[in-house]
Amino acid sequence: MDVSAVSATGGAGPATKRGSAKPSAPRPMRGGSLTGAQVAAYEEEGYLVLPDFLNDDDLAPAREAMMQKVDVMAADLLAAGLITDPLVDAPFRTRLARLFEGLGEKEFLAYGRSWRDRIPGYYLLMSNPKILDAIESLIGPEIFSNPVYNVRPKVPRVAAGAVPWHQDKSYWPDANSNPVITVWISLVDATLENGCLHMIPRTQHKRLLSFSAETYSGTGYLEVEDRHLNQTLKRRVRPLPVKAGTAVLFNDRLIHSSTPNNSDHVRWSVDLRYQPTNQDPMPQYGAGFLARSHKYPDRVASLEDWLAERPEALPTS
Repeated sequence: MDVSAVSATGGAGPATKRGSAKPSAPRPMRGGSLTGAQVAAYEEEGYLVLPDFLNDDDLAPAREAMMQKVDVMAADLLAAGLITDPLVDAPFRTRLARLFEGLGEKEFLAYGRSWRDRIPGYYLLMSNPKILDAIESLIGPEIFSNPVYNVRPKVPRVAAGAVPWHQDKSYWPDANSNPVITVWISLVDATLENGCLHMIPRTQHKRLLSFSAETYSGTGYLEVEDRHLNQTLKRRVRPLPVKAGTAVLFNDRLIHSSTPNNSDHVRWSVDLRYQPTNQDPMPQYGAGFLARSHKYPDRVASLEDWLAERPEALPTS
């Protein structure tokens, strides 16, 4: 299956003719923006930290999308009589945390432990050329944006903020996709206090380990069974405090977690996922989209396609 197998039905199938589209001249398998040393580090360690990767302009669309969601939540809470002030002038960094002061996890989890709304700002982030250039260095220029993307508002003292040790692949164990690369981006400084990522390097070479849904917080996050986490692995844990705009790329088999938010503000982050176009598009999780193709550039999904949940552009007449 190649780009042509990413169809509007999300299924896999043989190449099909579409209009007069023809593959362009072959290009090198891998280009992109990462250096050879960075690619080697990613492949050895299972992750790569890219400081100062995105600037304020790059992050602005996603931040605006998040603020739109918070506006809706504030209106809901106000209508339900759970708050008296929607805090419309509160800063992005603290508003959501202040809205849920005095409320419980039940009220917060009513909106989900993470968000996957189709708001234009998220598409603009997922299709940002800086991100795609980095991904191209790892998997080549035929790039599919996986439907499992998450906006993570880690709110202080809410259970959904802490994520136990897990492999991302445990969320799609039967999918025929390898590799799936997570691009985790922080929209505020991620610190030890507000719950930064923690990685166990070089665990991406392990098979998918047995896992179960945790039962102690009410979130149902999946976690690696404790018998797999021996003291040798635990001694290798690396906390990753990073500045806003940093990107962390990692393999979907790498064992990682994040800790609770003990600050007074929200640790805003997103995790985006990308894979080669010749692999399972996982339609059971929603509609991903063709983000880049040197072979079939006319099929790359536009914002309008993404909003309509079309994995690729409509054929031209």
